[in-house]
Amino acid sequence: MATGTLRTFVCSFSIIFLFKLNGFFCQQFSVSFQQPSDCGVDSYFDISSLSCVKCGPNQVRLACECQTGFRVLVSNGASITCQQCPDANQGVTQDGYGCIPCSGSVGENGKCQCPKGSVLVERDGNGNPLNESRCEACNATEPAFSAPDRTGNRCVRCEDSFINSSQACVCGTSNIQAGGMCFPSNGLPTSVVPNVIFSKLVRIQTAACLLFSNRTACQSLGNMCVMNMHSFSTINNDACGLYNTSLKAGVPGVKIRLYWRANLPWLYYGDQLGLASRIIQNEPLPVGFSFKGAQKLQAAVYSVRGEFLRWESVGGGNLQLCPDTLTRQQSAFTFGTAYKQSCVLSVSELLNGYPEPVFYDVFLVIQKPQEDKHLLAVPLLNINQQFNGQFTNEGSNMNNWLLTRRLMLVDTLSGRQNSLSSSPGVIRVASNIKIGFQLVPNTQKGQVYPPLMTVTYSDIPVTDPTTQTVTVSFSLEYTMDQEEARVKTDIALGVLGGVAVVHSLLKTASWKRRIASPLIDLQTIMKFLVFYAGDLANVFFIITVGTGLYWLIFFKAQLFVSVLLPLPAQEERFVVYVGCAFALKTVQFLHKLFVQLSVDIFFIDWERPRGKASKHVEGSGEAKSQASSVSIWRTYFVANEWNEIQTIRKINPTFQVIAVLFFLEVRPTTLYSSVPKHLQFASKPISKILKEPLKEHTIVLIRTVLKMIFFTVFHERFVEDKIRQFVDLCSISNISVLLLSHRCFGYYIHGRSVHGHADTNMDEMNTNLKREAENLCGQRGLLPNSDTQTFQISITNRLRVKYDRIIEPINRRSGPSRLVDASANPCEQSTKAYHTMNRFLGSVIDHAHREMDYIVKDKLLFERLIGMEFIEPLDKSIFYNDDSHSFADVFFYGNEAVLLIFDTLFFCVVDLGSQNFILAAVLTYLQQLVFRLIRNGMGRRNLASKTLVDKRFLI
Repeated sequence: MATGTLRTFVCSFSIIFLFKLNGFFCQQFSVSFQQPSDCGVDSYFDISSLSCVKCGPNQVRLACECQTGFRVLVSNGASITCQQCPDANQGVTQDGYGCIPCSGSVGENGKCQCPKGSVLVERDGNGNPLNESRCEACNATEPAFSAPDRTGNRCVRCEDSFINSSQACVCGTSNIQAGGMCFPSNGLPTSVVPNVIFSKLVRIQTAACLLFSNRTACQSLGNMCVMNMHSFSTINNDACGLYNTSLKAGVPGVKIRLYWRANLPWLYYGDQLGLASRIIQNEPLPVGFSFKGAQKLQAAVYSVRGEFLRWESVGGGNLQLCPDTLTRQQSAFTFGTAYKQSCVLSVSELLNGYPEPVFYDVFLVIQKPQEDKHLLAVPLLNINQQFNGQFTNEGSNMNNWLLTRRLMLVDTLSGRQNSLSSSPGVIRVASNIKIGFQLVPNTQKGQVYPPLMTVTYSDIPVTDPTTQTVTVSFSLEYTMDQEEARVKTDIALGVLGGVAVVHSLLKTASWKRRIASPLIDLQTIMKFLVFYAGDLANVFFIITVGTGLYWLIFFKAQLFVSVLLPLPAQEERFVVYVGCAFALKTVQFLHKLFVQLSVDIFFIDWERPRGKASKHVEGSGEAKSQASSVSIWRTYFVANEWNEIQTIRKINPTFQVIAVLFFLEVRPTTLYSSVPKHLQFASKPISKILKEPLKEHTIVLIRTVLKMIFFTVFHERFVEDKIRQFVDLCSISNISVLLLSHRCFGYYIHGRSVHGHADTNMDEMNTNLKREAENLCGQRGLLPNSDTQTFQISITNRLRVKYDRIIEPINRRSGPSRLVDASANPCEQSTKAYHTMNRFLGSVIDHAHREMDYIVKDKLLFERLIGMEFIEPLDKSIFYNDDSHSFADVFFYGNEAVLLIFDTLFFCVVDLGSQNFILAAVLTYLQQLVFRLIRNGMGRRNLASKTLVDKRFLI
């Protein structure tokens, strides 16, 4: 019992401690937001801690020191009290706590002055104040080697670097004096990049920071490290090495935040690799973001000398080298707005506009309701940074990154070879700056991780500034973890791909049954691959449309940020899916086109002679009586109508292209931009998911579906239905149509007239139509008391062999010349074959051939769903009732879905490649026109060949 209680207590304490630790870790990277103007007259702005420090009365705003002519009266370590010296000839003592008459003059700083090389003496050997100060000269030669100390109050031994260089307290002519030290000419740090060196000013500031902890000099040291790309190694002889040495050695002052020591600038998030994930993905920001507000970025701006210049609000183009309109620059920093800008700049413009670099420490402003502003440090990923000679930040592995702080835009200073006034031999430009925000997974309140700035620098050797150019870019990206979406997409692709395999196998099995071939050969495998290409294209199309609609609905409708669009790199799979869908759909479309152009068709004329006519026989002088002829014009008329409806569609392709172009280019809608629906900005969207396939898919599909519903529900019922009209035409013309799309499968349109004759005059035709309207005659169906005129037919192999034997002489004419009977008359062959086929098929329909008889039945529901016949016609053919007029499958009309998806994907692919809606629309229209001409021309030729109707009558 006691053990369980103790264990529960330990676990609870551990959880509470972890929560507290995470909160403490997040606080290490934020400070209160204060500006120099906020400090007032009684405090000063500390450029290292970026905060105001309180001062006492009669003190200056530099480091809370007494004003000139005032001494310290009271000091408790945290604050001081100042009092003015009573006599104008008195100076403030060096310690600042007293006033003393000067033997010389009083300096501008209010203290007694001595000549160079002398020290100011204000106390005797026991420490008692003198009545008057005096000046004592220091012996700079051997053996004393003395010189005034840093305060100028006593003679001390010279720094060894001076003695070693000249055996005196002066710096040798071949050496460099900086910051109270004498440096050898090759003893100062050098840059990692050979063609970029440090100026004399920066060297002096480096020594001043190392020796005297001068804040401005320390900032300059940090700037020198930034100009060196934050690169450092185990050899600490460069700028960043000296910075890290100062950081580890403990420059006087306490730590302000983690990785940030007083007096020194904050440049690194640790000195070891692998901390990046803890910094930018460990804890979300304490506030949520919505699309109505803007994320506010503040930048502390420093000069190259380490001077604090000002606070700046990021967003007015200060981090952008490219010029842009104010509207675009402001909208770029509205949360959730994808923004990218690129331009080409002249090197001469950069040299004139940036004579010396300016440095930025970027912070994100965080302000909760009823609370003061806080600044969250924005980490920097410098792609050019080297760690022990390796470019660790180039890859995508976050564990190899080393995050830093502070950036510059243009460095025209460190490339100057001789002096500050000389022209630089090399300039360094921030060619790519990116600010990225990552959304916390499964958030509903717009929580994001700390932002990350990524910068890439380019070194430009200056040869001819007037002609040289450099390409720069600036972007803001908002991302979320797409791994879950990718996994779901892969699952959907796998499941639907498996369904596509099964469906393709069923279609292949149905095709084998319809051609009456039980063997699995190469043709079967190729047919399966073609079927699978079409089904897999539909899978890719469904996934792309589903993905696009998902982003459209959830991204556009959200108020608080929970979903962000994928980046262009994350959209590559999406683009690949669109390309695969188009390629596979092209294969299916061409296969459909080939099948339609090779169908077998014949028009059965049921008209019989109504009497006998006398015909004069030459040579005998007698008139012979024979059956009157039947007019062929009805067959020609039906064939011509069939030819006209081969390329009709349920939608008007031309109108569809114009409508799509209108809504995409002429009158675009914010529904398809890459910002939420309640935001409208000038920045262009860069998301392919919304800009490319989603636009076309959504506009084309929605408008097409609506039009198809209108066409099916209203237009076909109340205006015009060309397919049903053709069936009516067959009945009126007394013509039936036998159509074989496969060897042993096809369609039959029963057009036998219920009046017995159709070759009549106008009066009789009108009378017949009136009798039919008044139900005074039989019904049009194949079976008695039935209206069903259209059928799917599955014929026996015996019937197909007989059909091929009759049509063989005609087919032989189009074959090799060696198989053609030269003595035969082609016209007579065609006429004979036509009459033979007409009598044969008419007798089959009339059940005149017991060995080629047929039955009529309904298809099972499952047969209709999978498009396959379960019963194989061995002894009798099977006519399946087909009220849906599925014979339209041999037209464009019956393949509207295939054509629609093909046109949509064609439009998308062209737009993806050209980024031009007008070009995509024009090319889509042209391809529709080309394929329609091909279908018309070759379909007309096939119709003339198979029906034995002269193609001159097909107009």
